[in-house]
Amino acid sequence: MFPRPIEQASPAKQWLYTAAVPVALFLWLLPLLGVAVTSLRPASDLAAGNYFGLPSHLAFENYLDVFRNTPMGQYILNSFKVTLPTVIGAVGLSCMTGFALAVYRFPSNLIIFFMFVAGNFVPFQILMVPVRDLTVQMGMYNTWYGLALFHIAFQSGFCTLFMRNFIKSLPFELIEAARVEGVAEWRIFWFIVLPLMRPAIAALSVLVFTFIWNDFFWATVLTSSPDTQPVTAGLSSLNGQWIAQWQLVSAGSILAALPPVLMFFAMQKHFIAGLTLGAVK
Repeated sequence: MFPRPIEQASPAKQWLYTAAVPVALFLWLLPLLGVAVTSLRPASDLAAGNYFGLPSHLAFENYLDVFRNTPMGQYILNSFKVTLPTVIGAVGLSCMTGFALAVYRFPSNLIIFFMFVAGNFVPFQILMVPVRDLTVQMGMYNTWYGLALFHIAFQSGFCTLFMRNFIKSLPFELIEAARVEGVAEWRIFWFIVLPLMRPAIAALSVLVFTFIWNDFFWATVLTSSPDTQPVTAGLSSLNGQWIAQWQLVSAGSILAALPPVLMFFAMQKHFIAGLTLGAVK
């Protein structure tokens, strides 16, 4: 059922595995390495057709030109204005809905839970036109808070599924003991269950932050101006009207990828603990 550890394989398979891992890693990182090298090419190299050779010199000023000649700073700020409220809203809401669906027994419990789950299987492309029309009618089109609210709505299904299953794995005896002592339900949630959910909250926050920060589809559908566009949608505008400034696009892409990477490494310990909690006893 489970793959056999490589240590138990034959020497030939172990050697093949050892040789294949660096090759796979290089192929995986090759596009990123290409973008990193292009971000350091001077514009003259690209104009001369030097796309794959070594740069004539390292143009570190490309990273400064991204901020001096384009609204890159505003794009990054817009991404934070959309991503942070979405993480707080989606994770906070899912903690409460997950607690209700995991702890309380009522007739429509499973129906409501399946509705949260079913929402994850609806392709976002189908919702593009009605969601855009709804934002226009509500006056939230081309606003960062409109984009954040719809992200919270779209992420609530997955987050609720995650939190409900996590709370289900907690010892229910703690809640029963608190109820016997006469503790109010909101205090049970706040002082007993919520502290035990910290690894799950950390793991889910990293996942949602990465999903929303890297979102391109809704960023282009629900925003249209540099004042509100997140960095994923704004990167396409870094090209000039008559010339493709790939060195600026590449430099902007590297800068746009830094926040999720930094957050992952900052929360790595809690992220792994949240994903593996309950896997072993």
